[in-house]
Amino acid sequence: MPRGTAPRLDVRVGAPDLGPWREGNALPGAWSFTAPAAGPHVCVVALTHGNEIAGAVAMERWLRQGLRPVRGRLSLVFANLAAFARFDPEDPTASRFLDEDMNRLWDTDTLESGRRSCELARARVLRPLFDTADVLLDLHSMLWPSDPVILAGTMPRARRMGLALGHPPLVVADQGHTAGARLIDYAPFRAPRGKATAILVEAGSHWEAATVASMEEATARLLHLTGTLDAGDGVLPRPDRAADPPARLVEVTRTITVRTPGFVFLRPFRGGAVVPQRNTLIALDGEEEIRTPHDDCVMVMPSLRALPGHTAVRLARFVPEEG
Repeated sequence: MPRGTAPRLDVRVGAPDLGPWREGNALPGAWSFTAPAAGPHVCVVALTHGNEIAGAVAMERWLRQGLRPVRGRLSLVFANLAAFARFDPEDPTASRFLDEDMNRLWDTDTLESGRRSCELARARVLRPLFDTADVLLDLHSMLWPSDPVILAGTMPRARRMGLALGHPPLVVADQGHTAGARLIDYAPFRAPRGKATAILVEAGSHWEAATVASMEEATARLLHLTGTLDAGDGVLPRPDRAADPPARLVEVTRTITVRTPGFVFLRPFRGGAVVPQRNTLIALDGEEEIRTPHDDCVMVMPSLRALPGHTAVRLARFVPEEG
């Protein structure tokens, strides 16, 4: 693939029919079920971006097949239904959002400001539900070629949860985006003395059946880890760790935000690639050279055609295993 060239936009999974699920039973597009036995409130979120339909494909099936918790409360949320309603497989990137990226709005000042947009209005509707979550899993997919990853933000408890899941096996501790706060960065999930925990799974390429399967595996592991489900629920796959590679934690050391329209990578890096040597030239941003800050530099989700103000790549290093 020539550098900066968009990948083929083949849509290999059909968009689900969410008609029966739009009304919700907790909030529009949000379904919540409480078990008789006590347990945590776990929220699973799909369609934070309206064109990332793999999570909605999985969640529609779970609802249709009657997924229910055996302990605590389980909420299944279709986040940006308005953008999803415009999804067109002939132009599948166009419906990521309507007015602005819904995953850059989750700081308190923005949520409580006088600003208005379709996505901000929807975030304000969903906020009370997320305020009650003990654990949140946000399901995403990727445009550019990359190994699946778990994004855990800054909190040690989120990093531990990601490593405990083990799928995907690469857990990224990061500071987020300069353009705004993600849902996993929302204040309750970052409170130093709090317990609420949120992670984001980038499960694979957009519009692939393998990505749907990866999301289901990650969700199954989370729901069993939290005690929300028992092994024999019959809807989600039973977690099988026999073939798991060791889970690894990497910590972002530098986030590269595009400054000029002339930003370009010097080769088409794949997410998860490791650049062995420090000071390797990887990109140019106008006249500025972008080099790796350390040996064994992990390329986290490079966007090979990023616009000014957007994240081009996060550079990370492996965190030594404890013990």
